[in-house]
Amino acid sequence: MASQSIKLTLLPDSTQRLANLCGRLNEHIQQIELGMQLKIIQRGNIFQLNGDERAVANGCDLLEMLYQTTESESILSPSQVHLAMQEFLNNESSDAKRNPSTELSALINTPKVSIKPRSKHQRDYVQNIWQHDINFGIGPAGTGKTYLAVACAVEALIKERINRILLVRPAVEAGEKLGFLPGDLSQKIDPYLRPLYDALYEMLGFERVGRLIEKNVIEVAPLAYMRGRTLNNSFIILDEGQNTTTAQMKMFLTRIGFGSTAVITGDVTQIDLPRGERSGLVHVNQVLRNVEGIGFAYFSSHDVVRHRLVQRIVEAYDAFDDKSITPISHQNNNGKHDTDH
Repeated sequence: MASQSIKLTLLPDSTQRLANLCGRLNEHIQQIELGMQLKIIQRGNIFQLNGDERAVANGCDLLEMLYQTTESESILSPSQVHLAMQEFLNNESSDAKRNPSTELSALINTPKVSIKPRSKHQRDYVQNIWQHDINFGIGPAGTGKTYLAVACAVEALIKERINRILLVRPAVEAGEKLGFLPGDLSQKIDPYLRPLYDALYEMLGFERVGRLIEKNVIEVAPLAYMRGRTLNNSFIILDEGQNTTTAQMKMFLTRIGFGSTAVITGDVTQIDLPRGERSGLVHVNQVLRNVEGIGFAYFSSHDVVRHRLVQRIVEAYDAFDDKSITPISHQNNNGKHDTDH
């Protein structure tokens, strides 16, 4: 792609906001240069961007967006810069900017924070959750599968579309023996649900989450305790779905009652089941993929919204294991088969 040089003037010319945008010792600018493969020269509120045409265009859009953020943010953090940059790197960000209704339609509002999906796959995932009763989010760690599911659950609870939230997880851990831990099965599995708790605390606040757990509005339910139940008007999140057996997955899916939404998340490259045991998540992708009313969203390393090294780690493992791991094949919106790597 042809090289391009563009001068961008950010208005209003505010020394404080510009310092916030650039970061300590220009760390934010260096972060953008590295991530977007650009050369940026700053003189006051004038930025000269050099690089290929698409990178320069996205870089201008990113700087403008971040500068708008500085109007309300007292301190812009490297993590905020990273998340915003990922949005431009991994998606049709310029299209999203020209059509802001695309982003607004997928905005998730919770009492403490509003969450905006950061990629096309994340937006498709959220739309699936709103449109279907049963949804699957399949992909590597760090792609926001669980976090977005919790956000949708909290929004549904606050808007009184459901009466309770259930957090479910199979009692299987990599290299850990749950029997060695103190307490009953619920207490044993509780520490492994910490990511879901952290998300709830961020969206509802620590005290409110505690009260809702006491009232059983939010329930932690090990997968083994789901048998025999029928769940109506609930939002059920099954995390680490790759560690369910085929029988457990069928059992879980048949618990869904009227007015309920279920989201199953998992990473098929991190299966901790005993050797020879088939993953229920891998199996269900083949069995239910074409069943009407069930949504499947697939994530790849490009959707990782954690530290940029996480994305590189995922890609490195995928490349190394490519010959030994059979990836999930799925249909895209055009009816063609894709494979996530």
